[in-house]
Amino acid sequence: MMAVSVLFAACVEDKVYEGPSTIDAVTTNIASPTSDDAVIVTAQFSGLQAPETVTLTYTANGSKQDVQMTGSGNTWTGVIPPQPDKTTVKYFVTVVNTAKFTTVSKELEYVVGDPPIEYDKLKLNELFGAADTDAGKFIEIYNGSNNPIKLKDVVLKKDGKETWIGIDGEVIPAHGVWAVIGAKGTTERGFSSGFSAKKSVLVELLDPNGNLLDKFQRGEEADGWGNQSQTNVKGSWSRIPDGSGNWMITDPTAGTLNAKTGEPDETVVQ
Repeated sequence: MMAVSVLFAACVEDKVYEGPSTIDAVTTNIASPTSDDAVIVTAQFSGLQAPETVTLTYTANGSKQDVQMTGSGNTWTGVIPPQPDKTTVKYFVTVVNTAKFTTVSKELEYVVGDPPIEYDKLKLNELFGAADTDAGKFIEIYNGSNNPIKLKDVVLKKDGKETWIGIDGEVIPAHGVWAVIGAKGTTERGFSSGFSAKKSVLVELLDPNGNLLDKFQRGEEADGWGNQSQTNVKGSWSRIPDGSGNWMITDPTAGTLNAKTGEPDETVVQ
């Protein structure tokens, strides 16, 4: 009888234990995201059954969204897209394994925080009015801060009139430049006024609150800007060094940092 029992037990296949997966960790790639950052959420699991579907659920500004995470083995990832500054984002992960058991992580959260915008670090950096066509003329802005600066609602004025205003998506990198290319509306994101290399001119840069950040002045207003003839300059007026130095005449360098040397121009107010 004992021999028969042993033989019967040997013929019965052991049943594999089935149960829920364990969520070992849920982490993000960025500790303090800004409004420009997509956040990658990584979930790690353990258990005898592999994950079959993994869902990242997040709530931002009252809206709940589900993201199907992707992965292989026990590591899966999903992405929360960039959110506006000061948004509180709450999120959790749900895993269903191949045995159809469901496990839900605890809810986590982060707050989107942009660094203060140092508009006072924006300076006029290069102006070129000697191009053969209006489409080749430009006004360049320099960012002297250690962070990118969004140009939305930053204003350029020429001769006292608004000629360009920044929009969403226009951002100057830290210690980089942004060239507004094209006069008289000849390009989609150029400036609306003309720009001459042989006339008196006043170009002003203002922050979104209307505060003057910097100006370029050649000649005097007298009975109106642009009414006084000046020497025809063939090159650009460039700050040397970028963002802080005197205006010098150089070859044009739209969208890149300025030359290291140039010729002085006594008609420009320094």
